[in-house]
Amino acid sequence: MLRIILFLVVIAVAATGAAWLAEQPGNVVLSWNGWQAEASVAVFSMVVGGVLIAALLTWAILAGLWRSPSRLRRSRRERRRERARRAITQGLLAVGHGDAAQARSQANAARRHAPNDPLALLLQAQAAQLDGDREGAKRAFLAMANRDDTKSLGLRGLFIEAQRAEDPYAALTIAEEALRLSPGSHWAAHAVLGFRCARSDWSGALDILENNLASGLIDKKAYRRQRGVLLTARAIECADSDVSLSRDSALEAIKLAPTLVPAAVLAAKYMSEAHQLRRALKIIETAWSAQPHPDLAEAYAHIRSGDSANARLSRIETLAAKAPGHIESALAIARAAIDASEFTRARNALAPYIDAPTQRVAMLMAEIEHSDRNDSRAARAWTLRAVRALRDPAWTADGCVSDRWRPVSPVTGRLDAFVWTTPLAELPSDRGMVLESDLFDETLIEPPSDDEAETVIAEPVAAEPEKPKPAAPKAKAANAAVEVVMEPADTRPVSTPTSTASATTSAPPATASSDSALPLFHRRQTAAPVIPIVRAPDDPGVDEDGNEFDSKTSSQGSSWRGYLPRRDG
Repeated sequence: MLRIILFLVVIAVAATGAAWLAEQPGNVVLSWNGWQAEASVAVFSMVVGGVLIAALLTWAILAGLWRSPSRLRRSRRERRRERARRAITQGLLAVGHGDAAQARSQANAARRHAPNDPLALLLQAQAAQLDGDREGAKRAFLAMANRDDTKSLGLRGLFIEAQRAEDPYAALTIAEEALRLSPGSHWAAHAVLGFRCARSDWSGALDILENNLASGLIDKKAYRRQRGVLLTARAIECADSDVSLSRDSALEAIKLAPTLVPAAVLAAKYMSEAHQLRRALKIIETAWSAQPHPDLAEAYAHIRSGDSANARLSRIETLAAKAPGHIESALAIARAAIDASEFTRARNALAPYIDAPTQRVAMLMAEIEHSDRNDSRAARAWTLRAVRALRDPAWTADGCVSDRWRPVSPVTGRLDAFVWTTPLAELPSDRGMVLESDLFDETLIEPPSDDEAETVIAEPVAAEPEKPKPAAPKAKAANAAVEVVMEPADTRPVSTPTSTASATTSAPPATASSDSALPLFHRRQTAAPVIPIVRAPDDPGVDEDGNEFDSKTSSQGSSWRGYLPRRDG
């Protein structure tokens, strides 16, 4: 709009000036080297204006011709850049939805039109990664690493490729170079910290942690926790080689992370050795209040060597009072009570958890039964329940369970990844239970007696209709275990040895019949005395000899299939 107004103003001024000159009287005379020309002022003004206009047009034409090569080059460059941008856009979209062929084609087009464009190099690297071309990706990232504007991105790509190639030394070198060039690089700092922790270079890891705090990569709270973890790791590692460094590291770690269990255990140990018993107890109590742990209870009980078992029990009761109702408090009291031969106190502590015991609860109950009453049968029962009991908490990180605390995860290298929690249990099976729980315990615990060793074998199935079987004598039925043996369609009887499981089934009273005895295994859903065999529609059937299943008779009669219900079709 401003240009239009300015153009109109210039035209108005020019018209006004021309009108003014036309109205002026007089002539203009030019004399040069004997040549003389005379004209009016108006004519002279028109001639001068025409000459000026012609000069301007000539200059414009000459300047346009002079600048046309550069304009052509600029236009061609713009078209190539536009094509490159379009190819980069389409290529990145292809990478996004996983089209390797389209991404590779667009990457080639972008490289042809804009070989030095950073986005074209990035597209080339990503297309190579998507296509599985490791060498091509490495070349693209190396080209980016040689440029100042894409150096960090190139180093990041080379680091990823080194990790994929399982070359930790190259990955560490690249990460250290990236951290040197950019101290605020989060990925480089995390990678170098993880590598130094993996090599147990705790002093170097502490230096990286200080750099992370100075660069603003972590806040003060995270810094204190991670430094406490690293100091604890160093204290544990040098506990045997350098006691002084271990003690200093543990005491500094417990100040930074008072709830860290291994730091509390180690610091309390050093405080106890320095005869600072009250401070050692305070350290463990602080950690216990945040998270009860068996290692804390063990350290608390043996904080002073030479104490009697009753003194340790009294001390553990004081610690358990700081976390009432927690299962670790009950387990700690039970453990100390067993050591002090206070079995009633141990039973009372574990009583709330007997209905749904964990593995440690079941094992403690087995120890109580064996030590208190010398009841081997009950002890074995609790041991068997421990096998199938709920899992106790353990040190877990990224799906890995460790028997001890570790500073970093073995899967991801993440610092302070291990937490004290119950590991994930396997999914429940969709199969029905084959054995009753109480019968399973009784079977595996109680040895078979001489009277229960007899076995009742079903009568062989004959071709003629079944006849009623004579009832077994009551005296014999009272001591015999009921065992159901399925017979195939054969007239030969099958003798099956008495198993431990069938021989230990509880027998009915002497006045009851054998049908009222409790079977060891679940009954069949069908009452057919012959195992049904389902054939395919195109199966021609059994041959005339009838020997098709003779070789399978013994295996079917003694396998688990004989006791499991079968489904029709």
